[in-house]
Amino acid sequence: MVRKKISVVGAGNVGATVAQFVALKELGDVYLFDVVDGVPEGKGLDIMEGNPHWGTDVEVKGFTTTNPEAYKNMENSDVIVITAGLARKPGMSRDDLLNKNVEIMSDVARNVKKYSPNSKVVVVSNPADIMAYAFQKVSGVKPEYIMGLGGSLDSSRFRTFLAMELNVSVEDVNAFVIGGHGDDMVPFIRYSNVSGIPISNLLSKEKIDEIVKRTRFGGGEIVNYLKTGSAYYAPGISITAMVESIIKDKHRVIPCAAYLEGDHARHYGASGIFIGVPINIGANGVEKIYDMDFTSEEKQLWEKTVKGVQENCKKVDDFLKSKN
Repeated sequence: MVRKKISVVGAGNVGATVAQFVALKELGDVYLFDVVDGVPEGKGLDIMEGNPHWGTDVEVKGFTTTNPEAYKNMENSDVIVITAGLARKPGMSRDDLLNKNVEIMSDVARNVKKYSPNSKVVVVSNPADIMAYAFQKVSGVKPEYIMGLGGSLDSSRFRTFLAMELNVSVEDVNAFVIGGHGDDMVPFIRYSNVSGIPISNLLSKEKIDEIVKRTRFGGGEIVNYLKTGSAYYAPGISITAMVESIIKDKHRVIPCAAYLEGDHARHYGASGIFIGVPINIGANGVEKIYDMDFTSEEKQLWEKTVKGVQENCKKVDDFLKSKN
């Protein structure tokens, strides 16, 4: 049997963790790519040397992308995970960071278009909804093949904090978050429950608001602890869950940044952008988008997050035009 092929672009903490989790779950052979000489080769070999203890036989190979031929190795990938991008540095504006990461994403997108245009693509680079938009614009890959990380991670954090507060198993907590990743996310309290029991029956509004706030700033909380880095274990497994649903055609329903058009765009009041909504993930990528109804309060939050994403997509368009 020919094993599946998963390419991970960016071998930093998040990319390498995804490679490790994918290898542990034996979802397929992993091809790691990074611009830093030797890092993808070294991390790939390091992961692979642990295979005897895990009982997995997948290959994990690394390729440095300063070699123009490196990307040829992603040819015919089943799934491509893109984590490449810069973190914000002192003195760098958000627009500077956005433009730099669009530039990096554009280079990856051109190589995907050249070598593996039919792959399903998981965009992780921050901000994932905007980078998914940039990737699609440059690559021309079908929008339904592309999904961005966001709700998958935010929902996992939300479920974790609820389980911690209620002293119950995370397996029994159902909760999800849509919209932009981070400060503007939209938590669906009405649909959050513990084995069917609404969380509003179990926790006060004040406590739920507190947990929602912690979820919004969950990434920042970890950055404050680490001082010189950001989260990678929870993002790594959140990404792997998406990859696994594609590889195994599991049809898991996970909130992710997906492209809105047609009836879905009309329902959500947002057209031609990638934004976090509940989707069904299978072998064909985004198999289905679910339309959610909003309360007036949720609608207000949703319109705010849509506006933020639209403004950033306009900046992407302007930057790409300036480069043509």
